Amino acid sequence: MTKHEDLLHMLLNAEGRFVSGEEISRNLSISRTAVWKHVNKLRDMGYEFEAVSRKGYRLLTKPDSIDATGLQLALDTTVFGRKAVLLTSTLSTQGDVLKLAEQGQAEGAVVIAEEQTGGRGRFGRQWFSPPGKGIWMSVLLRPDLPLQHTPQLTLLTGVAVCRAVRACSGADAGIKWPNDVLIDGRKVCGILLESTVEDHEVRYCIAGIGVDVNFDPEDYPEDLTTIATSLKMETGQSVDRTKLTAAILTELEQLYFLYQKEGFGVISALWEALSVSMNREITVTNPHGVIEGKAIGLDPSGALIVEKHDGEHTLIISGEISWKS
Repeated sequence: MTKHEDLLHMLLNAEGRFVSGEEISRNLSISRTAVWKHVNKLRDMGYEFEAVSRKGYRLLTKPDSIDATGLQLALDTTVFGRKAVLLTSTLSTQGDVLKLAEQGQAEGAVVIAEEQTGGRGRFGRQWFSPPGKGIWMSVLLRPDLPLQHTPQLTLLTGVAVCRAVRACSGADAGIKWPNDVLIDGRKVCGILLESTVEDHEVRYCIAGIGVDVNFDPEDYPEDLTTIATSLKMETGQSVDRTKLTAAILTELEQLYFLYQKEGFGVISALWEALSVSMNREITVTNPHGVIEGKAIGLDPSGALIVEKHDGEHTLIISGEISWKS
């Protein structure tokens, strides 16, 4: 870490208490003048401090934006998020990571934007991504997988996001097959996994993650007010977007490495435990028509197993599912 990152780490750990210039100087092996310079560098990045003679410095507020330094400090990863590009605005983080992938960027690189002007969801739908309210990011994966197994990565990503959301906000989040995270029936997160294939081999995948974090009801356009929600709306409190971003990337790396070591079985069990789709009567709509039945589990491929009313089991690879409240 750089000296100003080390300084920020000290002040964050102090949890609002003063840290003397002498202590900072000693721990970081820098002069008192250098301490002052690093404090000012953090001020330029949006941090606010109180400085009192003979007491030292204490952190008052952090920037509202997702913060590069804070993100690196909060990450508990070896790879994921260690190469992070933070943008004020972009058309789509999926497109940004696509460019990084084609340039040979290593696995785990992430692009995070405060705003997307052309965010995309499944089936080419627009994803509402206004500035400063959510987490809009895409992560580069380079799995050694056959193409038919890539849907497993969508489910893995859903588990990672759901676990991070629960841990950081306390919200009772669950997963709707295949890639939506819901709270009380309304969507708080969407996941879009796109793969690039060459000679029937997966070259790389891009996991796009959009989380509605600190939206207020009036922030949503009319067509989303009944189907979308935010962590703030559900819990009554704002959530630190930097910490949640770090938590998602940390969970994603841990599950991804576990998946590579032990296979899909452990991910499937975690997914089913968090699912709000299991053991209920659903309607599946896809290009082949409409299927009705009971969702009873996941196939080893990641497909949803539906038991139709005549007792026949069918595998759902793609489609939209719905159920009566």
